[in-house]
Amino acid sequence: MGFAENLKSMPRVSHLLAIELVGKEGDVVATLENKPGQAGSLAVYNHLGQIYGAINAEAAKKGLEIFAEHADDARAHPGKHPNIDRLLALVAEGGQFRVKHVFATGTE
Repeated sequence: MGFAENLKSMPRVSHLLAIELVGKEGDVVATLENKPGQAGSLAVYNHLGQIYGAINAEAAKKGLEIFAEHADDARAHPGKHPNIDRLLALVAEGGQFRVKHVFATGTE
């Protein structure tokens, strides 16, 4: 299946404003916002966080499967897809990010 089909099976993220990825020192290393161009990545990272409890190498491998053809494009064009590049780095180098949800309050 392609990314668009995979995305349909992900939990909805309308309740999220963003997801922050927190490194081992407690620092926010990335923020994925619920906006065009990032909403798909937000849904994938949210799903991985729910299933694996954190974004680690095992979760990253699953994420690359979900990103499907976009993961292939990221491998061919490093830097074009930073949210996928991050997963590729986790698979290659290890590490882990904690997922912190930023909930939409309706007053944004």
